[in-house]
Amino acid sequence: MRCGAKCFIVNLELRDRKKTTSVIVRSPAEARKSIRKKYGSDVEILSVIEKRQ
Repeated sequence: MRCGAKCFIVNLELRDRKKTTSVIVRSPAEARKSIRKKYGSDVEILSVIEKRQ
């Protein structure tokens, strides 16, 4: 885990299925980037929300 990293909840749609996953990154833009890297560029990201503790 890097300095300044937070947990983000990402709602996405992949092949007509909705999925929720969490990623630990520094910013919402970096969360989107890591999701696209993992699932490919054809994934539709619906929302990125910071998980509050």
